[in-house]
Amino acid sequence: MNASMNNTSNRIKNVEASPITRLIPYEEEALKNGKTIYHLNIGQPDLKTPKEFFESVREFNKDILTYAHSRGRKELIEEIIKFYKKHFNIDYKYENIFITTGGSEAILFTLLSIFDEGDEVLVSEPYYANYNNFFDVLNIKVNAFTADPKTGFHLPAREEIISKITPKTKAIVLTNPGNPTGVVYREEEIRLIGEIAKEYGLYIISDEVYKVFSYGKNRAISFGEIEGIEENVILIESISKIYSACGARIGAVISKNENLMNEIYKLCQARLSVSTLDMVGAEGLYKKLSDDYFEKNRIEYEKRRDIVYDGISKIEGIEVTKPEGAFYVMVTLPMDNTEDFCIWLLTDFDLDGETIMLSPAEGFYTNKELGRNKIRISYCIEAEKLKKSIKILEAGLKEYLSKKKLTR
Repeated sequence: MNASMNNTSNRIKNVEASPITRLIPYEEEALKNGKTIYHLNIGQPDLKTPKEFFESVREFNKDILTYAHSRGRKELIEEIIKFYKKHFNIDYKYENIFITTGGSEAILFTLLSIFDEGDEVLVSEPYYANYNNFFDVLNIKVNAFTADPKTGFHLPAREEIISKITPKTKAIVLTNPGNPTGVVYREEEIRLIGEIAKEYGLYIISDEVYKVFSYGKNRAISFGEIEGIEENVILIESISKIYSACGARIGAVISKNENLMNEIYKLCQARLSVSTLDMVGAEGLYKKLSDDYFEKNRIEYEKRRDIVYDGISKIEGIEVTKPEGAFYVMVTLPMDNTEDFCIWLLTDFDLDGETIMLSPAEGFYTNKELGRNKIRISYCIEAEKLKKSIKILEAGLKEYLSKKKLTR
């Protein structure tokens, strides 16, 4: 092969492997060795995708599967408008919404339309690690203020947040409810970010794909509900989590900022269109499912949250705060390299032929040192498997720490 054919861009070389998936080679080897693995590393809901998705696709009767409109199917956009009015009392119009290939494309298109190379983004760490793929490839500098586990990862004081803002800061990115923390921001926190955004002329990119999963008395409030910051707010929507339809790859970018949406539309046109059949299926989900669908699933995830939190809280040496939403929990372990531990669980440990796959947390931080003693656990598997997983974690942690002492 010609040597030049080995050249790839510096842009792509800057992108690191996802901490959520980079343990896959060890997983594959463990499976070859006959181990059963409980996957606590990825937010893939195990609840059944509603039959309404598949029914809607089967009912689609056209002779030719043509390109859809670059904006997205009008019927789907209208259903999303109804959804936000019903559940959040937000009035959106057709021109406020573009359908995207999952929430990931919505984020990418938004970042492309806001940031030039060298511009800066503000985040609360820990944050969803895959954002870094987009930040890195677009050469966006990340400025992070750190949320404390002892406060449940709620926002720090205003002074700490604004201390990270520079003249090159263009936007703040938040996930609510939070991935990887499970935090649900209070109304006063939402309003604080809104005030800061107005004062400093920042966009708020609010990833709200877990919006229906909040537990206890604190409802997840959408940034779209707050009056006076409409021009600042961009919402990221997706059917992946709330409808257990990750493989459909249907999301949306939503904003009342007409100028920004005009720019994002150029990218929608450049990629031509989103999958028609997936949009048809998504339309069926928004249109046909009753409200008790969300409540039933919310109750199930809350039950799983309690199993994980109660079980982990009893393990000696572990620190954990109770998550308030989504389906993740951040856990602090008594060690300085959780990635080594996560790999060891796959390569060197099992409990009756079973082990667990976890996410090391350093990739969720800009300051990697803050995450080296932490893991993220996803509770997207059924209750009995979660109970087994907690026992495996406890036994594995005890053996791992014991071996480490002997080798010192």
